[in-house]
Amino acid sequence: MGPVNDMRARIAARHSLTHLFIIVLGLLMIYPIAWMIVSSFKPNNMIFSDPGLIPKSVTIENYITGWKGYAGVTFGKFFINSLFMCAMAVIGNVIACTMAAYAFARLDFVGRRFWFAIMLITLMLPGHVTIVPRYILFNTFGWVGSYLPIIVPKFLATDAFFVFLLVQFIRSLPKELDEAAIIDGCSKIGVFTRIIVPLALPALVTTALFTFLWTWDDFFNHLLYLTNPQIFSVSRALRTFVGDAGAVSNWGGALAMSTLSMLPPFILFFALQKYFVQGITTTGLKG
Repeated sequence: MGPVNDMRARIAARHSLTHLFIIVLGLLMIYPIAWMIVSSFKPNNMIFSDPGLIPKSVTIENYITGWKGYAGVTFGKFFINSLFMCAMAVIGNVIACTMAAYAFARLDFVGRRFWFAIMLITLMLPGHVTIVPRYILFNTFGWVGSYLPIIVPKFLATDAFFVFLLVQFIRSLPKELDEAAIIDGCSKIGVFTRIIVPLALPALVTTALFTFLWTWDDFFNHLLYLTNPQIFSVSRALRTFVGDAGAVSNWGGALAMSTLSMLPPFILFFALQKYFVQGITTTGLKG
């Protein structure tokens, strides 16, 4: 029994070290967020002079001053703007990417493999390469200064990642379901709306969740296209705390509004976590 006990002890020690490493790594990742939340309740003059996680003095003044916003527009308006953009982006991506994925996964048309390969190639194209052409195009349309450059592309299935994700999920569904529905008199559209969409709910939730998070957290496109304070998003509005010289003029307000900006994606993620995990784990079971 000696060698067996030694082996069990080594395995237990290895597992303990692994868990300890994960815990330490998790704490290192959580610390900046915890510091931001705690510091949002500190007076401005104590944010850096008192770097600990237990504040010596607590105030909500940062939330009051930060909520006043910029150029007479409160952060409530910025939150509404962001939620509107995210909602439209989610609707556009879910509808357009699902339709494109259904076509690639189930319909036979000329050049299907070729166009699917082209779509996959766009995944490898750095986004920075298309910044200038897109800006010139949208500026020509007169869309700069509005939500259109951010929302309209979502209705054209331009996010190849989500199309690929949904294609893999739809391919994992038995084709016999489609054939049975067609025998019962369903058209291709009927198969899509009555069979594919309900069964692909986990993948659709994953698409919606990622779209919401990426649109909410997007900064560069919002900085590029949203030029009027009345249509600023939360991420764009947070930039207003930084002065022309690159210095933050109100650290307390910036940290307070940054803390509030985490709440919508945090709540959404945990509300849809079950579907999100199911969508990730069941995608790609078939090639």
